[in-house]
Amino acid sequence: MKRFKSLVIGGIQNKVFNLILATIILMTAAFSSVAVYRNRMLAKVSADTNQRQQEAIQDVSDTVLTSMLDSSLSQKTQMEATIAEDMFHDLQVRVEMMGEYAEKVFSDPDRVQRIIIDAPDLEKDGEISAQLLMADGVTLDDPVLMDRVGLMGNLMDMMTSLYSVSDDTNSCFIALPEGVILVADDRSSSKFAEDGSVIKFDPRTRPWYRQAVEAGHLIFTDVEVDLFTGEIGIVCAMPVYTEGRLAAVVGADLFLTSMRDRVMNSKINGTGTFTVVINQQGHVVFSPAETGIFQVKDSAEAENLRRSDNTKLAGFLMDARQSQTNVKVINVDGENYYMVGAPMKTVGWVLLSAFSQDAANRPAAMLEEKNAEIQAQAASEYRESSKHSQTTAFVFMLTIAVCMSIVAHASIKRVVEPLNTMTKRIAHLTGKNLEFKMEDTFRTGDEIEELAKSFAEQSHKTIEYVETIKTVTAEKERIGTELALAKDIQESMLPHDFPAFPDRTDFDIYASMDPAKEVGGDFYDYFLIDDDHLCLVIADVSGKGVPAALFMMASKIILQSIAILGNDPGQILARTNENISTRNDAEMFVTVWLGILELSTGRLKAANAGHEYPAFRHPQGNYEFFKDKHGLVIGAMAEAPYTEYEVQLEPGSRIFVYTDGLPEATNKDTEMFGADRILNTLNEVPEEKPEAVLEHMRQAVDAFVQDAEQFDDLTMLCLEYKGPNAAAPLSTETAEKKDTKEADNV
Repeated sequence: MKRFKSLVIGGIQNKVFNLILATIILMTAAFSSVAVYRNRMLAKVSADTNQRQQEAIQDVSDTVLTSMLDSSLSQKTQMEATIAEDMFHDLQVRVEMMGEYAEKVFSDPDRVQRIIIDAPDLEKDGEISAQLLMADGVTLDDPVLMDRVGLMGNLMDMMTSLYSVSDDTNSCFIALPEGVILVADDRSSSKFAEDGSVIKFDPRTRPWYRQAVEAGHLIFTDVEVDLFTGEIGIVCAMPVYTEGRLAAVVGADLFLTSMRDRVMNSKINGTGTFTVVINQQGHVVFSPAETGIFQVKDSAEAENLRRSDNTKLAGFLMDARQSQTNVKVINVDGENYYMVGAPMKTVGWVLLSAFSQDAANRPAAMLEEKNAEIQAQAASEYRESSKHSQTTAFVFMLTIAVCMSIVAHASIKRVVEPLNTMTKRIAHLTGKNLEFKMEDTFRTGDEIEELAKSFAEQSHKTIEYVETIKTVTAEKERIGTELALAKDIQESMLPHDFPAFPDRTDFDIYASMDPAKEVGGDFYDYFLIDDDHLCLVIADVSGKGVPAALFMMASKIILQSIAILGNDPGQILARTNENISTRNDAEMFVTVWLGILELSTGRLKAANAGHEYPAFRHPQGNYEFFKDKHGLVIGAMAEAPYTEYEVQLEPGSRIFVYTDGLPEATNKDTEMFGADRILNTLNEVPEEKPEAVLEHMRQAVDAFVQDAEQFDDLTMLCLEYKGPNAAAPLSTETAEKKDTKEADNV
C-alpha cells in the first residue's frame, strides 16, 4: 500500500473506485448470489460466535467463582475458627495455671498461710473480688474445713488477676469436695437471693464438677446456662489431687454470647450465606437456621451430624474436626451449598460456613441471559439491514447485471476473502485461547492487513494484561486481608480503654501506639500485680511488619505472665530473656524498659534492657532524662544480667517513656526529632495530664515531620503519680501484705 500526497494507491478506496467503474460495465447477476451467500455465512458465523461466547462466559464464571469462594470463604472461616480456638486455648491455660498453683498449696499446707475469705458484699458489685459460697447445711464450724478454706484463699489474687485480663471470662473458681466454692468475678449482687440473704450454692451438683471428677483430668463442658447471670457459656474445669485424693476442682468459664450473635448475624437474606457451630458431640449449638438439619435443638433431641444419614455431610464434618477443609459442594435439605469447615481443636468443635450454590451461580446466569438478549437484538437489526440492502442491490443489479459479472466477482473476492478468514479465526477464539495471529491471507497490502496487524497486537496485549490483573488483584486481596486481621489482633492485645483504672485515684496513665506499617513491632502494657503494685512496660521489637508484630505478641505474653507472679524488674527481664532466647530461631530481639511502682510509697523499681532513657519530672520541676544502666536486649543471649535501680516519686511526679520512633522521627530534610526536642516539648506542658502530654507530643512530631513518611513505630506512655492520699483505701488483704513486707525488710 503506497501513498502519494492524499491519494492512497492500492488501498481499499482505490479498489472500490475500480469496482464501481467495472460494475458499470461488467456487473452480473452473480453479485446477487454472492451477496446472499455471504449474508447467510455471516449469520451462521454470528450464531456460532454467540454459542461460543455463552460457553466462554460459563467457563470463566465457574473458574472465577470457585477461586473467589476458595479464597474468601476459606479465609473467613479460618479467621473465625482461629479467634474462637485462641479464646478456648487461653481459657485452658488459665485453668491449668490455677490447677498447678492449687496443687502446690494443698500438697504442702505447712508452708502456706491461711487467708481469710470475705462473704459476698453488695457494695462490691461491679468490682472484681473473690467471694465464698457454701452448699446448704455446710458451715465453717469444723476446724478442718476452716483450715482448708484458708488454704484455698491463697488463690484469690491469681483468680482475680486471670479474670481481669479477659473480657470474655465469666468467672474463675475453686471448689472443695466439702461443698464450698470460691468465685472471682465482678457480680457480687448475683450471689444474693431476693430476701437479701447469700444464696446457697453446692458446686458438687454442677455438671462441670461431676465431669471433671469422673474424667480425672481437664475437661470442657457442653454449652450451659450460667446459674448467676442466665447467659450461655462453656466451662473448663480440672480436678486437683494430693496423695491420690481429690483436693479441689478449679475452673473458669466463658460467655459465648458474642459467638452466638456472630453466628445468628451470619445469615444474609437472598444470598444463602450462613455460619454454623457444631460441638464435640456433633450437635448444632449455634445456627441461624430455624428449620432443617442445622436447626438448634436440645441435646436430648439433637442429631449427631457426624453420624448423619447424609454421609457426605458426616464425612465432611469428620474431616473438618481434624483440619480446615477445601470448598466442597454438599446437598443439605434439598439444596446444594458450597461449604468450608475449620476445627476448634481445644474443645473439639467445628465452625462451618455455607454459601448457596444457586445464589452463587445467579450472576453468571444473569450475564448469559443479558448476552443472549443483546445477541438477539443485534441479529434482528442485522436482518432488517440485510433485507434493506438486498432490495436496493436487486434494483441496482437489474439495471447493470450484465456488466458487473466477471470483474465484480474477482474484486469482491479479493476484498472479502481475508475478512471471511479473519471472521472465522475470531469465531474460534474461546476462553482458553484468546490470541489472534497473523496469516499470509491477511497480507493484502491495504487497510485489511493493517487491521489484522492491529487486532493481533491488541489481542496479545490484552492476554498479558488480563493475566497481570488476575495475579496482582489476587495477591493484593490476600495481603490486604491478612494485614487487616493482623492489625486487629495486635490492637486488641494492647490496653486501649481509658481511663485505664477508673476506680483508682492515686495515679493516672495514658499510652498510644502508631505503627509505621499496617502492623508494628512496638508495644506497651500496664497492669496491677496487686492493689499496691503497678507494672509499666514499653518495648520495641527489631524490624517492622507482620514478623515484628508476631514476635511482639509472643514477647508481651511471656513478659506479662512472668511479671504477674510478682518478681522484681531485673528478675522479670532475666526470665523473659531466658524464655525468648532459647526459642529465638528468627534471631530477633526486643528492647524493654520495665518498672514496678509501689503506689502506697511512690517507690519505683525499674530495669532497662537496651531501651531509650526514661524521662522523670518531680513536683515543681522540669522533665529530665534518667540515664539508667542498660542491660543486653532481650533475645540476644540467654542468662544475661539486668541491673535494677530505684526512683522515689512524690505526689505530682510524672514518668514519660517511649520507643526510638520518637527521637528518630525524620523530616523531609533527613533531620531527626532528637532528645532535646523531646524534653522541650514535655516541658511546654509540665502540669498537663498524661493524655494531654501524649497529644501535645504527637502534634509536635507531626508539625516537625510534616509530609515525610513515618519509617518507624511511634509508641509513648505517660504516668502521673498522685500519691497515697489521693488513692482509694487499700483492701485488708493488701494492707496485711504491706505490713508483713515492711516487717521483713526491717
